[in-house]
Amino acid sequence: MFVGREREIGLLREFSHRRTAGLVVCRGRRRIGKSTLIEEFGKSRRFLEFYGLAPREGLRNEDQLNHFGQQIGTAFGLPAMHFENWHEALATLAGLTAEGETVILLDEISWMAAKDKDFAGTLKGVWDTRFKKNDRLILFLCGSVTSWIDSNILYDKGFMGRVSLTLTVEELPLHSTTAFWKGGGHISAAEKLRLLCVTGGVPRYLEEIRPDQTAEQNIKRMCFSPGGLLFTEFDKIFKDIFGTRSATFKRIVEALSGASLEPGQLCQALDVKPTGGLSEMLAILEAAGMVARDFAWNTSGHKTALSKYRIRDNYLRFYLRYIEPVKEKVEQGLFRDVHLETLPNWDTIMGFQFENLILNNLDAIIRNLDLSPESVVSAAPYFQRQTLRHKGCQIDLLIQTKNTLYVCEIKFQKRVAASVTNDVTEKIRALPARTPYSIRPILIHEGELAPGIRSSDVFCRMITGADLLTGP
Repeated sequence: MFVGREREIGLLREFSHRRTAGLVVCRGRRRIGKSTLIEEFGKSRRFLEFYGLAPREGLRNEDQLNHFGQQIGTAFGLPAMHFENWHEALATLAGLTAEGETVILLDEISWMAAKDKDFAGTLKGVWDTRFKKNDRLILFLCGSVTSWIDSNILYDKGFMGRVSLTLTVEELPLHSTTAFWKGGGHISAAEKLRLLCVTGGVPRYLEEIRPDQTAEQNIKRMCFSPGGLLFTEFDKIFKDIFGTRSATFKRIVEALSGASLEPGQLCQALDVKPTGGLSEMLAILEAAGMVARDFAWNTSGHKTALSKYRIRDNYLRFYLRYIEPVKEKVEQGLFRDVHLETLPNWDTIMGFQFENLILNNLDAIIRNLDLSPESVVSAAPYFQRQTLRHKGCQIDLLIQTKNTLYVCEIKFQKRVAASVTNDVTEKIRALPARTPYSIRPILIHEGELAPGIRSSDVFCRMITGADLLTGP
């Protein structure tokens, strides 16, 4: 099912108007729809897709080459081809696509290259001497292992000036996700958001939605059933992306599965010293869209040294916090008759997930506040340490423009308590003196508001879940 992606398709169509061959790098997490996007773009052209074999024990470069040869035979109606090396394989593909409007996708390219350290150099050579001679050809290099693409393509001197476009595919915006509930009658915004709190805007996960089931029934089927897609997805993702290092990367995300942590706190949780190796692994997790690093900003609109890491991916966070701890019980069938909405703290769980969902959809908040993206200096969770001059403070989301601070409180509850007004007022009082700025409190919520919240005049704007699910 192809949904949304209007911006990406428009960008690719504009790119295709070039009069020279194009080399495009496409990045994004597993299941985000990279291949589907490129296939949709290539519908009106000759489209050829080749993919690498997933890592497994004993897999050889010869196996990858044989698989590539089989795919070429299928694509061109020829017998399976046998190649001795990647230069021969790629040169053959270039020869078969030397003329005509053609889109080639080399998918999961890091898997293709895994057993040949010279793969990237070979590809660069064949691009220079063969592929680019067809000025109507676009070659996509696609993969989920962003660290390999960064090291071997984007930041490698050999490819300098050759990549014409880098496309990072993100989760679907909230307003695009509503298409997955078609045919289910009238589904409330609250119910859609409860499911999105678990899946995020990942198309492959959203394809599993059954509109005839409630959010909790869908979540139970996908997450708390032994055969559910999201019950086993975590281990597959980490094994495919990180291979033998998956256990090390898992330790990091496990440490971040609760509250966000400053770098020093993360080192303490992992019982390690600050090293370049940890920084490199965190950078890989950031590039993969799994982790985010939120910096505090000062009144001048500059990033400070104070920062915290958090899990960015809603599914990964939900898995680590709420699926993995009961995994053995699920496998034993002990969750078969459990109704999720009756579990202790279920609403609290959804509240934490909703906050993360909002932080991943800042453009929707900025749009609902009628702000120009160019006017936004910073938009991130805000935190300050307690000092002699001011109290410690944490704000769910602080949006700063040239003249205004938007202090955003995020709530996902059946009933938002009236105490939210006092909580936000205290947070504003804790902020350092910011005389040049107007301060406008914003409530981003889903749920019934307690009496007095609207009449208190504390909040300048209130943004509901329904607002976020409505298109631009």
